Amino acid sequence: MAVESVMENNQPISFSQNSNQLLMNISLSKANELRTYVIKYKGIPADGLIISKNKFGDRTFFGDNWPDRAKNWLPVVDHPSDKATVEWDITAPSHYQTIGGGLMIERTNIDDKTTLTRWKMDTPIPTKVMVIGVARFAIENLEEIYNIPVSSWVYPQDRDKGFKDYALALPILDFMINHVGPYPFDKLANVQSKTLYGGMENAGNIFYNENSITGNGDYEAVIAHEIAHQWFGDSASERNWYHVWLSEGFATYFENLFYENEYGRDSFVKKMKEDREKAIRYSKQSQSPIVDTTITDYLQLLSPNTYEKASWVLHMLRKDLGDELFWKGIKKYYVTYKYNNALSEDFQRVIEEISSKNLNSYFKQWLYQSGHPKLDISWNANNDLIIEIKQIQDNIFTFPIDMKIYFEDGSSTIETISVSNKNQKVSFPISKNIISVEPDPNTWLFFELNSLKQI
Repeated sequence: MAVESVMENNQPISFSQNSNQLLMNISLSKANELRTYVIKYKGIPADGLIISKNKFGDRTFFGDNWPDRAKNWLPVVDHPSDKATVEWDITAPSHYQTIGGGLMIERTNIDDKTTLTRWKMDTPIPTKVMVIGVARFAIENLEEIYNIPVSSWVYPQDRDKGFKDYALALPILDFMINHVGPYPFDKLANVQSKTLYGGMENAGNIFYNENSITGNGDYEAVIAHEIAHQWFGDSASERNWYHVWLSEGFATYFENLFYENEYGRDSFVKKMKEDREKAIRYSKQSQSPIVDTTITDYLQLLSPNTYEKASWVLHMLRKDLGDELFWKGIKKYYVTYKYNNALSEDFQRVIEEISSKNLNSYFKQWLYQSGHPKLDISWNANNDLIIEIKQIQDNIFTFPIDMKIYFEDGSSTIETISVSNKNQKVSFPISKNIISVEPDPNTWLFFELNSLKQI
């Protein structure tokens, strides 16, 4: 992309371009001074704006900026902390439809072959979710949810299946608004696209992989995940890449929370167990913390650590706080950092203020320390029930674990053990015959069970 000129307040200024960096020679500004810069450039983007053909052979143009690929086609500081409002003026052949952030404020047929479309986003967003799409679309305007227009944009060949699949967004949007707060943008458009990812949470216009449409609702979980991002990641954004769990971990957990609300506790527990197993499998190949400042390739930040394990950080926090305080803390965190940026310690501070708890050790061990509890559990019952818990991993964790005790007469009870040592032994007076013991019966702890035996 070659820069041709730079104007400051309608006056040309000198500049230089070195690879993907534009250096502008400007004087120091005064307090509250506003300047307007116009950068004229052209070329074929190496990345960021994907110019290609879709699965039906039709030519398409889709922005795909995550994590820092916007700089390939936009003159921006490509970092999540640098937010801005944006307006798109798109001139394209008239057989295309265009989609952009914000609301459409103009559509003009310039001539018989060319159309100008303008989209305007009045709320600040990070560059990672600042995109356009240009393609042949079939467009369905769905019902509004709390005055937010919802629409589906799919390739015409996928019209019937796509409209059915993307309509699943309606109850998800309703859930998020009622549980977190008002929707942060002017519209919600769900768009079939050429994104490299399964879904990309672009603000106000979510891009889904072109193979997301089946007509069977197979992408409902992805839709829930990407809609949750509108609050967490797009509006309240991580201030630095290494805290991406504030985006991905939140979206993963809220995807699961939607399933709990829509389909019941069993469906939710099934997803949480699958997430735990996936994150534990990942730990076999990579022992790294959720907040990993050693990563230089930002794409490597997308892992079961920052998705599934980070989701479990929120889940265990919910158990510790109880539902009432948990939701109060989530809402307070979001409203505090709406249209802004946060670090992990900002989230911690909000939760501590809401709960009046010191959570330093909790966040330290789950976010900044690698590994997880890997347990050998043994028990025996004579006059008392004796349970011994051994942590066999390198880093020692502090956590509560529920143990469900099953009796011969068909009854059961749950005892909670606070574990803080490598070897923890506790005893309980028991007057009935025990047939078995089950750790974590209600799925509240991120741990790996190495062995469970009666001795």
